Amino acid sequence: MMTEGASALPARAVQEERGRVGVVIVDDDPLVRAGLRMILGADKRLTILGEAADGQAGVEMVVATGPEVVLMDIRMPRMDGLAATRHLAELGNAARIIVLTTFDADDMVASALRAGASGFLLKDTDPAELVRAVRVVARGEPMLSPSVTAQLMATVARDEGSQRSATAIASLGGLTEREHEVAVALGRGLSNAEIAADLYMSVATVKAHVGRILAKLGMQNRTQIAICVHDAGLACRDRSGGGGMSSLRCGMLSW
Repeated sequence: MMTEGASALPARAVQEERGRVGVVIVDDDPLVRAGLRMILGADKRLTILGEAADGQAGVEMVVATGPEVVLMDIRMPRMDGLAATRHLAELGNAARIIVLTTFDADDMVASALRAGASGFLLKDTDPAELVRAVRVVARGEPMLSPSVTAQLMATVARDEGSQRSATAIASLGGLTEREHEVAVALGRGLSNAEIAADLYMSVATVKAHVGRILAKLGMQNRTQIAICVHDAGLACRDRSGGGGMSSLRCGMLSW
């Protein structure tokens, strides 16, 4: 039984909508929920499976409806978005979470990604970009707003030399040489195709390496691998040793 503040499609309706990307919206502001529902509901490739007004109700909604993607606000009553994201990860839930925030919550970017979020967008994101983000994240790829990426880089820079850095280095130390190269490439913001070209392997092999890295590090998604690489201070080690586009993209977590 779901708590107050949650609403979902009937089970039959959910089944009829299969084949589309199922989405759950979790935000305590009814106007924000209505806006997101209108934007996403207009795309025939997406289905709104339910809504919730707080993190606790959101977790229950996600468990009950099994969406591919969750749009999660950060600041909510009873249970905030970070705690809800962390709880879903602990439950082993497969839903991919995009955290939504305003500028005044940007300090939580790194915390949300470490908690298991697959993306982080500002609430004033263009509607078309929001729809694209949902579809990108549903495919298993991370998505960050450019301004959020800049904030994340600043946060990582402040953490340099901390215990977190030592922990990240130790974690990456358990990878094979090839897995380590793939992990660093993820930290540089490269796509699977770009990693394959850079490391002279097939895309399928890259995906296999990513899967093994996730298993070894006990992580849920590529974004967490990239965060770990950044914490270890390895993301800006450009293999080419030169400048150009590779250097410009070094350290960026936007795919």
